[in-house]
Amino acid sequence: MHQPAIRRVLAVVLVVNIAVVIAKTGVGWKTGALTVLGSALESGLDLLNIVIGMTLVSVAARAPDEDHPYGHEKFESLGTLVIVGFLSISCFELLREAVVQLLHRETPHAPTVADLAVLVGTVAVNGFIVWYERSRGRALGSAFLLADATHTGSDLYVTALALVSLIVTRAGRGGLDAPLAILVAVLIARNGFKILRGSVPVLVDQRAVDAARIRELIAQVPQVTDVRLVRSRATSSGLLFAEVTIGVSASTSVAAAHAIADAVEARITTGLGAAEVTVHVEPA
Repeated sequence: MHQPAIRRVLAVVLVVNIAVVIAKTGVGWKTGALTVLGSALESGLDLLNIVIGMTLVSVAARAPDEDHPYGHEKFESLGTLVIVGFLSISCFELLREAVVQLLHRETPHAPTVADLAVLVGTVAVNGFIVWYERSRGRALGSAFLLADATHTGSDLYVTALALVSLIVTRAGRGGLDAPLAILVAVLIARNGFKILRGSVPVLVDQRAVDAARIRELIAQVPQVTDVRLVRSRATSSGLLFAEVTIGVSASTSVAAAHAIADAVEARITTGLGAAEVTVHVEPA
């Protein structure tokens, strides 16, 4: 239900990033600084990520159907893996170019004050994008916005290091550009790992809630004699799906068993927040 709002956020970020890519590419082309060109590449990949994200969010907004009874929200989590793929490309390219620069002892051209001012401006813009996407991602429960904010956060670090590289190059220490580019690649790899750590559990249906916690809630329903099965998983937006199998007295009528199942469902929903709970009832 938040997908239209998510698409609006992505549209704003897309327009801002276009300006950032143009600015970084211009400075990088003029100075030949590897860190600046790498930063432009990272911002360019973010543009592509946003386009992909807008498409995936539209798919995730579709209502459950016969082929996807639990909805389409995992497509949004799948989009975060696309971001990781692009982060990996950025990391590899930066490392490769840094090694080439070190082997050939290449150094960038000295930047002008205007070049430095442009980079400072892009740092400020990237900082705004990170704050904007992260705050809206939390408010809207969007895994993709949060992942892209992390990606843009790596771009912020990259841009800051690119600025440092231009400053030291202007001071006559252009040989530090390649080592700084290697540091940038390490930061990108670190951010990619963080995104994977948050997305993979959703995609592989990792347990969302400790089974012991669900059993404690069910135990508060006195007519339940035992709990035989507890399963749970969550979507990227935090919606919980739980499935439990309970035992009741063999003499319990169908109507009474149904009432007990409703009580168990209500107890889990109240105890764990918004949830979709399926309760199976078996005779003890």
